Order: sequence, then C-alpha cells, then structure tokens
Amino acid sequence: MTVLITGATGLIGQEIVKLCHAEEVNVHYLTTSKSKLNTGDNYKGFYWDPNNNEIDHRCFEGVSVIINMVGASISKRWTEDYKKIIIKSRTKTAKLLQDTIKKHNFKIDYVLSASAIGIYPSSLVNYYDEDNTEISETFLGDVVTAWENVVDEFKLLGCKVAKIRIGLVLAKNDGALPKIVKPMRYGFGAAFGSGKQWQSWIHIEDLARIFMHTLQYQLEGIYNGVAPNPVTNNDFTKMAADVLSRPLILPNIPKFAMQLILGEMHILLFESQRVSSQKIENKGFHFKYANLRPALEDLLV
Repeated sequence: MTVLITGATGLIGQEIVKLCHAEEVNVHYLTTSKSKLNTGDNYKGFYWDPNNNEIDHRCFEGVSVIINMVGASISKRWTEDYKKIIIKSRTKTAKLLQDTIKKHNFKIDYVLSASAIGIYPSSLVNYYDEDNTEISETFLGDVVTAWENVVDEFKLLGCKVAKIRIGLVLAKNDGALPKIVKPMRYGFGAAFGSGKQWQSWIHIEDLARIFMHTLQYQLEGIYNGVAPNPVTNNDFTKMAADVLSRPLILPNIPKFAMQLILGEMHILLFESQRVSSQKIENKGFHFKYANLRPALEDLLV
C-alpha cells in the first residue's frame, strides 16, 4: 500500500510515518519546502504550494489512501490575519487535493483526516461523544466546522472518509507538554483559572496508533482521538509536578492575566471538554496509555 500524507513532517505526522514504515506501508508526502524533499524507496517527497494552487500531481501515483494532517499551528497569537491562515491552511489544502484528483482522474479509496475536539462547546459537566451535534461558538468551533466540511467533500469523489478529533497531544520534545512543564521545572507551576476545566489528553504514541487502526480497518465517520480518562487542569498540574518531583506553591493563574498575555487564544487554556474514547475502543482499539500518570512518566522521566 502507498499512502499520501500531508503534514508528514509535523509532530503527529512524523509518528504516523514511523508506524507506516514499521507496517511496510510506502509513504508519499507533500511539503512546501523544497529542501525537505526526499526520494527514498518508501518515503518520497513532492512539492506543493497551496497558496498558489501548485502541486506536483505525481504525488498521487500509486496512492490509494490520503492521510490529511496539514494545518497551521493554533498555538500562535490569533491576529485577524493569522486566523485566516489557520482556516485556509486546512480548507484550501483539501480543496487543492480534491481539484487535482478530479483533474487527473486519480482513484483514491480512503481519506483519513485530522480534526479537533475544539468543535465541542466548553462545559464542566457534559461528556461528549461523536454523536454530539452542538458546536462551540468560539473561533476553534468555526475552524473545525470548516475543516470537517471540506474534508467531507472527498466523499463526492467516491472516497470513504474518517476524521479523528484530536485532543491535547502529549509528546516529549514538542507540542504542549514541554511548554506546560517548563515553569514547573523551576518551581513556578500553577493551574489556570478555577482549574476545574477538563483536559482530554492523549499520548502521541496512542494517537498515531489510532490513525493506523482506523486505516487498517478502513473505519468511516468521526472518532475522538483522546485517552479514556480525561483529567481536570488542577489534577493535570498536580500530577505533572509530582512526576517531576517539583512543588506547587503558586496560586492558580487568573483568566484575565492570560487574556492580557495571549489575547483571544487564551481560551486554549480555559476551555473545558470532557470527551469520550468509547467509540474507537468499541472498534477494537486498546490504549497503551489509558491513564495520565504512566503517560507523563514515559514522557517526562
């Protein structure tokens, strides 16, 4: 099998590539950087520039599956211009893939796309599964709605489609975790706001395995990419400090302070989404890191 991966050089994409190679799946990947083009037997790079609708259509040759991971980081200050980049990097890229498939009559059987739990409204009491129809009225809700809608358009090309709504991804050297624990290492750790907000986290290894499981069984529809046991921000903070053997002496950081520092994107720290993993487990997936402490011990110790 040969898969085409967008966002293959990103945090999650790199993990998926490793698992593809372990399963002897050939990988074609798209990159906007000509210096990142590789031409190995099982890892072949192709250039694209979605802003100018440029793509090397040879990337689709022999490909039956697209794994769509591309998207600008949401962890940069949300200016009005950058908000447009966040949305366009997800929608314009998918449109370019679709237009190229149509133009050259490629046959793609299956599209597996990243999405995000930011589509669920913030709530301290709700427990969200994939059947939930309420949509967050925040910018993140707008992003994920636009993203999922454009991904669904692959169905018009005869593709089966699956979307993984990803939670807080925990990884050793990149993503949110190093930023979260950095002040803790110096004794300055603290929870945010009330600390009661739910954080639906997942170890990066399990997330990449969910993508491979979904691909292996050609599952369709929406699946939450979160571990089975979400925690509150208070519990997350205490557990991370405990694993690092660091004290927590500061009071919780008030919301207005982070709003001053981060602007609108401060909601990333205060949104509360308690999200279920039951649907993917019902499809035979088993988590290696179902609980937070073993995940943190693996990544921090």
